[in-house]
Amino acid sequence: MDIALTIIGFLLCLLGILGSFLPVLPGPPVSWVGLLLLHLTNAVPQNWTFLGITAAVALLIFAMDYVIPAMGTKKFGGSRYGMIGATIGLVVGLLAPIPGGIIIGPFVGAFVGELINKADNKSAAKAAFGSFLGFLTGTFLKFVTAMVFTGLFLGKMWDYREALFPFLY
Repeated sequence: MDIALTIIGFLLCLLGILGSFLPVLPGPPVSWVGLLLLHLTNAVPQNWTFLGITAAVALLIFAMDYVIPAMGTKKFGGSRYGMIGATIGLVVGLLAPIPGGIIIGPFVGAFVGELINKADNKSAAKAAFGSFLGFLTGTFLKFVTAMVFTGLFLGKMWDYREALFPFLY
């Protein structure tokens, strides 16, 4: 059972990294569930302080992911249409077979969203930049958090490797 929990936990950590870029997956909370599964094994001692602190960080980053793009859009004079456009642009950018689609998509989406909101080209470009900047900041924070959680997972797994995988030793 420990091996299954470890493998599923590691896969969730990897899925959390992908979730940092995909808007449908909450990256840090998914990575945290991977950490939780590792601590539910018999080989790794349960450390509720560690799990509590990492859960608080995951929830804080998850909440900030909704606040930061809105702040960036608002600061640069954008609207809700710009934020929605940035999210749609991200999905299209991920699926489009163009280099840099993940970066170009949110900006173009925010720009089109602002134009739909009847903004002129100059204010739409400014708002699109703010939305894009907020999106990149949120994505960067989610990615760093998911990577740190994956590093913590691998570190704990390495410390208790003999207990987790006794058939290898």
